[in-house]
Amino acid sequence: MFKQMQYFIAVVDTQSFTRAAELYYISQSAISQQIKALEEELGAKLLIRKRKSFSLTPAGEYFYQHCQEILQDVDELCKKTRELEEDENILKVGYLRGYEGKEFKDAVLDFASLYPDVTINIIKGNHEELYKHLMDETVDLAISDQRRSFHDDFINYHLLHMDCCVEVSLNNPLSKEDILDVKDLRKENCILVATPEQQAIEQEFYENIIGLKCKYLFANDIDEGRLMVMMNRGIMPIEHVKMPKNEKEGIKTIPLYRNQKLIQRNYCAFWKKEKSTYYIEEFADMMRKKFKISHQE
Repeated sequence: MFKQMQYFIAVVDTQSFTRAAELYYISQSAISQQIKALEEELGAKLLIRKRKSFSLTPAGEYFYQHCQEILQDVDELCKKTRELEEDENILKVGYLRGYEGKEFKDAVLDFASLYPDVTINIIKGNHEELYKHLMDETVDLAISDQRRSFHDDFINYHLLHMDCCVEVSLNNPLSKEDILDVKDLRKENCILVATPEQQAIEQEFYENIIGLKCKYLFANDIDEGRLMVMMNRGIMPIEHVKMPKNEKEGIKTIPLYRNQKLIQRNYCAFWKKEKSTYYIEEFADMMRKKFKISHQE
């Protein structure tokens, strides 16, 4: 009946059996026979045939209107089915450009070992880029800290509360401290990892949400930012699951406080509810376990 429905729509749209037949590369008599067979199957007359034209019966008008909706739904169903076939062995994951913890790499390695037939495509980006990737569906899930209110259309899978720290050159007097408060950093330059397009957004977040009222400098990636710290050009805020020991690099990592309370960031895996799959959920669960292990070490 699906093909007969297509023929019927074509006949009505073109107002011609001949033109409809040409669209499907069949004869006029064949398409006429298919319409008659459709009427017999439905038990209802759809067309009033005249010598050189036809008109729709009330049943034909009703069937035409709803037939179009059904065919559109079937087309969408077929499209989604093809997309699933194409994407079922691909997992697209986005993570923060400034993130450098081993948890993500370990989760990727474990996932690849457990599911060798699944290709993992990895994209790095800042918060806004990852959000856009999720909306555009160029990534299946994103690993990022929470900067927006949780949205009901997304799975907001909590991974861990990360401690906020600052990296300070050992040549900076602040490196003698065991903890630092945001008010201690007002005279320091604050180094942020951000693309030129995102610099204003990042600065606004650290100024207004974290509370770092500083002069801001920017690095293209974490390595460039760390080099700037080593040269004592400024301090760099960063999150860690476990406090790193990087004094050998000429840097000390110090917990960052505000009003005598350690600043923490909420890290999550985000993905669209309607796009949830076993592989997405499995990878997110692996990430949570890796964060938990690192936190306990």
